[in-house]
Amino acid sequence: MDGSILFLAMPRISRALAPTADQALWILDGYGFAVGSLLIAFGNLGDRYGRLRLLKAGAAVFGLASLAAASAPTPGLLIAGRVLMGVAGATLLPSALAVVSELFPDPRRRARAIGVFAAAFAAGFAIGPVVGGLLLERFRWGSVFLVNLPVIALFLLLAPRLVREVTPARPGRVDALSVATSSAGLLFTVYGLKHLAADGIAALPLGAMAAGTVLLVRFAARQRRLVHPLIDFSLFRDRVFTLAIVTGLLPLAAWSATNYLAGIHLQSVLGLDVLHVALLALPGAAVLTVTSVVAPGFVDRIGKRAVLVTGHFAIAVGLLALLAVTPTSGTGWYVVSTAVTGIGYGISFAVVADTAVGAVPAERAGAAGAIAETSNELGNALGIALLGSLAVLVFRLRGPGLAPTLDETLHLTGLGAAGAARAKAAFVTGLHVVAVTASALHAVLGAAALRRFPKAEPADAGPARPAAGL
Repeated sequence: MDGSILFLAMPRISRALAPTADQALWILDGYGFAVGSLLIAFGNLGDRYGRLRLLKAGAAVFGLASLAAASAPTPGLLIAGRVLMGVAGATLLPSALAVVSELFPDPRRRARAIGVFAAAFAAGFAIGPVVGGLLLERFRWGSVFLVNLPVIALFLLLAPRLVREVTPARPGRVDALSVATSSAGLLFTVYGLKHLAADGIAALPLGAMAAGTVLLVRFAARQRRLVHPLIDFSLFRDRVFTLAIVTGLLPLAAWSATNYLAGIHLQSVLGLDVLHVALLALPGAAVLTVTSVVAPGFVDRIGKRAVLVTGHFAIAVGLLALLAVTPTSGTGWYVVSTAVTGIGYGISFAVVADTAVGAVPAERAGAAGAIAETSNELGNALGIALLGSLAVLVFRLRGPGLAPTLDETLHLTGLGAAGAARAKAAFVTGLHVVAVTASALHAVLGAAALRRFPKAEPADAGPARPAAGL
């Protein structure tokens, strides 16, 4: 809910705080990178010290960070608030999913439970824009973060009464150096990519990318030496597991990037108000929610291979519908795009974790589940960082060259109608490039799944728990 609201709020935040192009991207994806960097580490802490305890602490910090973000007077402080929300969010997902998996040891019931769990995320996507639209119509932009507080308060009140503590024994400790290396490597690499897209080739972004690459290589090498690594890279030897992890990453990347860009198109290019945009998002969100619930049932009937392939090609086709949007029209095509892609996103959200876990021995299910959830969070952040940077690059090359972003350009004094039209056309071109790029990647992945995923899948004979070892 929080993330989908933020997509709608960005034009209002841009007008109020005037962030640079780089700061705007960090406002959006700072949360995702903090979550992705710390997800596995906090999953291990939950296993060792108690998941309910970690859930309550993380929820409290998430609420405080939301309050700080709502009152941030500068882009830098807003980014800091979002990052702190990400740190707290990293405590919530693995422990919550672990508790759900503990409740349903039977594989088929577990798969359906994960589908419902995924549908809760989809429902948040559906509720978020409507709630955000209503809030932004009446209050300042900070209200979109305050919406988290009633949910957090309700959780802190009810969780101790309704959720039992789950503390399975897990040997080893969290390797602090691995956490620091992976986090710094991701941040430096993406920082470099963003600045290359926004500002062109320069020593600072190239140096940041080089440093980030070195750190990520060292992180991977260290994991192979540790007895209890944060990420067990040997799991990627299984082709089904690898396809599942990529399937967890790419749809989230496409979803985050295209929703962010489409929200700007509807508001800043077409001039629609936020509530109108929120209502346009409802059909796609409804499709996504329903698909998340029913996808496990289709897996039982036609198999994971057919379901995953269908999901990839649904996203590929749905993204191409965005090619029909123009600087003066496109609301109908936006609804069509979100409805068709919603089928694929719902399949991805519901099936990926269970597919990854089912591809490995039961004793390694925890590590597999951790990697699956991390791929989702990193996909969400990388979509904005990489595909968003691609859109920024296209705008820089095709736009009037007066400012690095559309909103900054449109608010320049003396711009004129011709300059505004050129800026809007350049932004739409960037949206088209991102849509085609993401569609092509999904088509390739769908073809790979069709070719590489086994037709006959082994029976799920044991009570593997997708997040029990997180």
